[in-house]
Amino acid sequence: MDLSIYLSMMISAAWYLIPIFIFAVIIKSAWFKGVLGEWQVNLLIKFFLDKNDYHLIKNVTLPTDDGTTQIDHIIVSRYGVFVVETKNMKGWIFGSINQKQWTQQIFKHKSKFQNPLHQNYKHVKTLEACLNAKKDCIFSVIIFIGDSTFKTKMPEKVRFARGGIEYIKNINDIIFNEQEIANLIEQIESGRLERSHKINRQHIEHVKKIIDGKSDIKPCSRCGAGMVLRKATKGKNSGSEFLGCSAFPKCRNVIMVN
Repeated sequence: MDLSIYLSMMISAAWYLIPIFIFAVIIKSAWFKGVLGEWQVNLLIKFFLDKNDYHLIKNVTLPTDDGTTQIDHIIVSRYGVFVVETKNMKGWIFGSINQKQWTQQIFKHKSKFQNPLHQNYKHVKTLEACLNAKKDCIFSVIIFIGDSTFKTKMPEKVRFARGGIEYIKNINDIIFNEQEIANLIEQIESGRLERSHKINRQHIEHVKKIIDGKSDIKPCSRCGAGMVLRKATKGKNSGSEFLGCSAFPKCRNVIMVN
């Protein structure tokens, strides 16, 4: 076979592989997992909460004194306003109400993430400031989606999938009348920032600054995951401590500790 024809065939085949590679990268990204988790919660709300009683408002970005805060789902009902934070995760989850950070463990590899109860507390307080509503009418709910298992006691406001919906339905004391519900929806819609790529990018940058300022975990310079303190057990550095990427074995970045 002529070499030029062979090369042309190889290049043509490579073009078919590029979309597959891009798709594989996207579905493994944290962004896609977040979007997928929110979509699943949207379906749960749609199918298991009566739309005549529960009004869903999705992806609400609200201004704060120091930037913005983004809420996955706000559900307005006569029983109160529910602020829902979604977590699409797998593996073992360790965390308590008061811990600033929780731990996700997949096999032997651990990574830290912000306590979603603390995260949603800011959402609730920001929404309270935006609404002219009765006291104690806004409820925080954390819904985990995905193949994860809590290895510590699961806090009351944290539930898996349908459990989150049942938690919402169990709060059934009537607080608002129809006019008050309409007013709340109008206040949220008018107070939210315009949905755009620019606003979303600014919010992501704001969150990164907060994490960088608060977290004592050094981010990996290659992939951005948290670096974990470990001790070498083999080789010439046996017994020495080092920082290893929590995404190992996908990322093998290492920083030796002097």
